[in-house]
Amino acid sequence: MPVHQRKPASLPDLHFKEPETLPTPFKSLFSLSLAMVTMALTLGMPVGITPALAAGEQVKTTGLPVPRYVSLKSTRVNMRVGPGRDYHVDWMYMKRGLPVEIIQEYDTWRKVRDSEGNEGWVLHSLLSGKRTAIVAPWEKGGEMVELVDKPGESGRVVARLEPGVVAQVAACEGGWCELQIAGASGYVSQKMVWGVYPDETFEE
Repeated sequence: MPVHQRKPASLPDLHFKEPETLPTPFKSLFSLSLAMVTMALTLGMPVGITPALAAGEQVKTTGLPVPRYVSLKSTRVNMRVGPGRDYHVDWMYMKRGLPVEIIQEYDTWRKVRDSEGNEGWVLHSLLSGKRTAIVAPWEKGGEMVELVDKPGESGRVVARLEPGVVAQVAACEGGWCELQIAGASGYVSQKMVWGVYPDETFEE
């Protein structure tokens, strides 16, 4: 079955350009599976649906906060429609370090959401606690975002980042986040990145 892939474009030297948004992937309909489930329920046969997931309950297996931001550990990560290898692959990410938000946990699987609102299940070993962020993904094609040498409006501009670029997040405090990208380091307003909560404070 074809799998939609997200392939990053190479980054230019000056603007740290990220790949353009790709079309929304084809969403497969599991008509046959649904029919089989319906038949099984009618005949009183057991159906392999986890009760907690079927009820839409929040399941936490690590004791860590949910929701929380993490990043992709591998350069190739499958996002599935359910928590298991038997489920259909809906997305294939091909960008190591891309930030995603964990919104549910089940056994060794994590339900995640990306910056475009796509949701699905990823094996926990393919995720990292290392924090990254996307610079103003909602402004793609818009104005460059200034990276300054110190937090605050008086900081000197050290680089200009194109919306959509992925950067490592070293720390966030007081409404500003310290970013590192392609040899450059500096600060941007916390409200200009996706991958960090508005009032979140932390240091890697």
